[in-house]
Parts: sequence; C-alpha cells; structure tokens
Amino acid sequence: MKYAMLFLALAGLLAGPDVRAANPQPLSPELKKLNIAAGRWVFHGKSLATPYSKAGTWTWHENCRWSSDRLYLECTFANTWSGQPVRSLVVDTWNSHDKSYWHYEMFSAGASGQHPFSSRMTIRGNVWTEYGSDRSNGKKIKERIIYTYASPTQVGVEIRISKDGAHWTTVDKGEGVRLAEPAS
Repeated sequence: MKYAMLFLALAGLLAGPDVRAANPQPLSPELKKLNIAAGRWVFHGKSLATPYSKAGTWTWHENCRWSSDRLYLECTFANTWSGQPVRSLVVDTWNSHDKSYWHYEMFSAGASGQHPFSSRMTIRGNVWTEYGSDRSNGKKIKERIIYTYASPTQVGVEIRISKDGAHWTTVDKGEGVRLAEPAS
C-alpha cells in the first residue's frame, strides 16, 4: 500500500504542470539568434523559370515556438507550391559539440519521395543560410536557402541551387511577414 501511494504521488507530479513552462530557462546566446523566427509567419514567393525549375507561385504558413526545455525551435509548415500542398516539421538548434547550427526537416505530405533531411546552418548578422543537397535526374545538386531578416517582422528568402558549388542559380524568391508573436 505504501508503494502504491508513492507511485500515485510520483505519477501526479509527472502528470502535473511542467515547471519549466512556468519558469523557462533563458536562451543561450547562440539560441537567442534563432528567436527572431519564433511566431506565426506567412511567406509569398515565386518559383523562377530556370533549367532547374518551372515558373510558379508558392505560399508558406510557418508557426515556430520553443520546445519546453528551450533548446529547439520547432516549426510547422503548411506550404502550397504551384497548387501542391507540402507539410513539414522543422527543428532548428545549436549543437555545442560541433559549434554549429543545424536544421532538421521531416515531411508528411506533398513532398513526393522526399526523405527527412538535416543541414548545417550559418547565422551571420541578419542572414541565415541552410546548406543542403538533393538529386535531380540522378545527379547531386547543392542547395542554399538564404533568409535575410530586414526586421523582426519581415524576412526575404531565396533558394539557390548549383551543380558544381561555384555557380549558383536562384530558383525561388519570396518574402515573409510575421503575423503574430510566439505564444509564451
């Protein structure tokens, strides 16, 4: 009986409110740089007619918030690329072991055949750059996604690709606007 009471008391503590949410730990200096993306955003842009892409339009709806331990910026995306829906979950964080930012993304719908991917990310001033690669017609293509924050409520985005890592072609270009501050 004594162990049953102890178990129930521990279960109540574990199921109770998250103390970290009431007293969130402060963000490290590195993670503070990610905080500009927290909140609800809408992006509008164009896919450009290039040898790598067809012309079209796209819209992203992004909602970013901090994990309860404030180590991960978690973002959900509901995107429409030329009429096709794409849904994904993104996690951005700082890795103190390799002293770099990382971007992780998983797709649930619309990204035909895309597997989850991770990419190193740099933040220099107001410019974030994600580095990745993809395959096009069996050949590896390098990709850069560049976010340039004009203010805490406005950001430009460009997606560039390259076959050789030296010559880059912009395939997508757009702008995002923050609709709401993050929920605390």
